[in-house]
Amino acid sequence: MKRRIKKVAVVGSGIMGSGIACHFANIGVEVLLLDIVPKELTDKEQKQGKKLEDVSVRNRIVNDALTSSLKSNPSPIYHKDFAKRIETGNLEDDISKIKDADWIIEVVVERLDIKKQVFENLEKHRTPGTLISSNTSGIPIKFMTEGRSDDFKKHFCGTHFFNPPRYLKLLEIIPGPDTSSEVLDFLNTYGEKFLGKTTVVAKDTPAFIGNRIGIFSIMSLFHMVKDMDMTIEEVDKLTGPVIGRPKSATFRTVDVVGLDTLVHVANGLYDNVPNDERHDLFKLPDFIEHMMKEKWLGSKTGQGFYKKVKHDDGSSEIKSLDLDSLDYRDKKSAKFDTLEKTKSVDIVADRFPILVDGKDKAGEFYRKNFAALFAYVQHRIPEITDALYKIDDAMKAGFGWQHGPFQIWDAIGLEKGIQLMKDEGYEIADWVKALSESNEKSFYHIKSGKTYFYDIDKKEHAKIPGQDAFIILDNIRESHEVFSNKDLVAEDLGDGILNIEFRSKMNSIGGDVLNGINTAMDIAEKDYDGVVISNTGDNFSVGANIGMIFMFAVEQEYEELNGAIKYFQDTMMRMRYSSIPTVAAPHQMALGGGCELSMHADKVVAHAETYIGLVEFGVGVIPGGGGSKEMTRRAAMTFQKDDVELNRLRENFLTIGMAKVAKSAHEAFDLNIFERGKDMVVVSRDRQLAVAKEQARLMAQNGYTQPVKTNDIKVLGRQALGAFLVGTDQMKAGKYISEHDQKIANKLAYVMSGGDLSEANHVSEQYLLDLEREAFLSLCGERKTLERLQHMIKKGKPLRN
Repeated sequence: MKRRIKKVAVVGSGIMGSGIACHFANIGVEVLLLDIVPKELTDKEQKQGKKLEDVSVRNRIVNDALTSSLKSNPSPIYHKDFAKRIETGNLEDDISKIKDADWIIEVVVERLDIKKQVFENLEKHRTPGTLISSNTSGIPIKFMTEGRSDDFKKHFCGTHFFNPPRYLKLLEIIPGPDTSSEVLDFLNTYGEKFLGKTTVVAKDTPAFIGNRIGIFSIMSLFHMVKDMDMTIEEVDKLTGPVIGRPKSATFRTVDVVGLDTLVHVANGLYDNVPNDERHDLFKLPDFIEHMMKEKWLGSKTGQGFYKKVKHDDGSSEIKSLDLDSLDYRDKKSAKFDTLEKTKSVDIVADRFPILVDGKDKAGEFYRKNFAALFAYVQHRIPEITDALYKIDDAMKAGFGWQHGPFQIWDAIGLEKGIQLMKDEGYEIADWVKALSESNEKSFYHIKSGKTYFYDIDKKEHAKIPGQDAFIILDNIRESHEVFSNKDLVAEDLGDGILNIEFRSKMNSIGGDVLNGINTAMDIAEKDYDGVVISNTGDNFSVGANIGMIFMFAVEQEYEELNGAIKYFQDTMMRMRYSSIPTVAAPHQMALGGGCELSMHADKVVAHAETYIGLVEFGVGVIPGGGGSKEMTRRAAMTFQKDDVELNRLRENFLTIGMAKVAKSAHEAFDLNIFERGKDMVVVSRDRQLAVAKEQARLMAQNGYTQPVKTNDIKVLGRQALGAFLVGTDQMKAGKYISEHDQKIANKLAYVMSGGDLSEANHVSEQYLLDLEREAFLSLCGERKTLERLQHMIKKGKPLRN
């Protein structure tokens, strides 16, 4: 019998419990969120004359917790309406409702005695066969089910979601002694396919996989920073984006997460892994002890390793903690010759050999850091997992590393990594020696588009399971390339579908990308059945190459700029009116031109975490790649008899004029950027390309016909233009917008009204594109626009507000 999850019960409504409840609501699951009943009234409830028996009082804890979670930024929910899928209650009045749940998730305080009491109560009402799990970051799973029934034990395991559950991809699944293989297999698949997680089955060891390695890595740096006499700015400079880690790097990350959270896990490891060869490393350094005593815990207390100081004149600055004096001081710059050598190296993996060969303090730091990391992870197998790829998966999904430890080791080279460890006096694990002495000289290799890892027991490479549902561009790019230029690659995905992948800086859309799209479309229309536009970058596309626009504008080469913008428009229109289906697969930021491209595809298969919008107002122009036209067309498509047509147009006008960006793919439907009934959202980023390919294939198989060009878009002329101009006058008079902002808005109003027409009329897409391009060009000549463009180029910012 197939197991299906239609309803989930979450017990415990704290930050994690509410976050988990929201993420299940995100994917359409009905959720029951329960918490304890208050023992006394608040002052506010007393003044209101309420009693402890009142339902609002009995559900106060759970309702307040969920409300607080929903108000947090970033939001735990894809769309505000999804919160309606969550029913709240308490553990006395509503505990019987868990009988209808398909999965019960306990998320109460991290105390074994309390968890066991909760499980005893839950078993009285739980339906046999129901999944039940504990969200814990370190309590041994084997102790939790003592005294429980065989059915309970069989269906029980640990499920460690990382906070915040919506955004962090790691889900660790930790079996108990009696957990059935069916339960493990189901949760492993469900977490990946439905929750969009990287699911990793871990052994029941302290801190499991992610926190065991992650906390070791941070604690190692805590000790190293003092040993090497480094500043926190230097460490953050060396452990951030340059090695594929988050911008918050090390010390800023600790400030965000909370020093107390890290210390709790570190103390737990110190107490519970006495035989760990690096046991002493989990002992807190003196400066951490001092910070804990002073409650310098980071963002939650207003100061940690960094502190924001406000001055009397209203300005503010960030101070840094001096780890010797333990006083806050002015920030110090951090610059290293070794890092300068990597500036031209775009692929992070290619930087590692350069970094460990550095002759300055940075090179020394990387050699010591990576040697310690390699030495530690090699000895965690088979203690925390039998498969090395699970360690890499956990660090990438749980800590935001672009490359896991063994992938970094591969990038440096197996023998080089061994030498780094020997130089620092670390013992080499027997299985690493065996690998070194064999013909296999790497932890991973690619074969037929699939990734294989070194299986320590078998002493040979084995295929990582679960890949058959994915298409991994990094694995097929070289062998399946059909066409490429400097900024774009087109790959054969099989089954008659071609993928177009941007490879420019930040996936911005410039001349080489546009040329590449058109060349790839030529090839596809001749030899393929459909096209997908997808890539593996951090963002789908941050928009047009503003450097090109600025160059033409500042040189007043308006004929060339006109040609470039028309080429952009024509390329977008080619996506719409191709003889084969086109599917866009946006993820993360899809701004400006990235948004316009998505809007012109036949279908969008968006990742749930897609932040998309037309943000050109931020640089003083209107959308010029068909976005202004498209929002006008979409408003006209929704005009209905007896409807106030101007209201529909105004919504889309404000979407552009306020540079609105959807904070999830689901919000993009509200902004009319995605179209209901046509476009779709997937939660699993790993499966997105495979789903997009399948959608293109289905459209082709079902008899795709090239669309007929639209020539009957209703525009409202002066009726709309007059209303918009009055509105911008009022905004300017009220000092809500500047004179330049008003000029941009009026240009947009002219385009979306269809020009200064005396009455409503029907026009073609090309008519609107010509108006759009004319307005864009005129704004590019404005001094304020040039200043904004120049500022964004200097700051290296994408085309966004």
